Amino acid sequence: MSDTLFPRDKEGYGDDYQRHLLEQYKLYIAGIEKISDRRQSANNYFITINTAILAVLLLSLRIGLPEGSSYVPVFLALPIAGIAICVIFYYLIRSYRQMNTGKFIVVHAIEQQLPMAPYDYEWKILKEGKDRRVYFPFSRVEQGIPFVFGVLYLFLFLFQLFMIL
Repeated sequence: MSDTLFPRDKEGYGDDYQRHLLEQYKLYIAGIEKISDRRQSANNYFITINTAILAVLLLSLRIGLPEGSSYVPVFLALPIAGIAICVIFYYLIRSYRQMNTGKFIVVHAIEQQLPMAPYDYEWKILKEGKDRRVYFPFSRVEQGIPFVFGVLYLFLFLFQLFMIL
């Protein structure tokens, strides 16, 4: 795998090898930071959507719907849509976690060619995420958010269905 990451060795590349390697490393790290920003924006987006749907559902329960209301199918469909959004949210978080895992494998490989390897060292200090007392991966916490929303939607769907019947 290292052959594809480093297609040319230091001797075959020339005098600027180390300088260019460091510049590419900096650009790669900046790209990882941009992905983290996109991930946070996506999380905020999905949390906002879920909060809005829940607010509408809870408000409808508080106010109540008139008997025979034509809005009943909508208020049964909203929790189903919310569950679908939670599934998408979950898989998006999972995808970002997988992408970051791959990116940090690349970072660790690049750091083997640099004088210092801070990300690799940090990962070792954190016991590579294998000891939850030392480090509990944030993405695991993130994945709980769509689950909680999904459970709330399921509860509200069943509650509304019970109220209609």
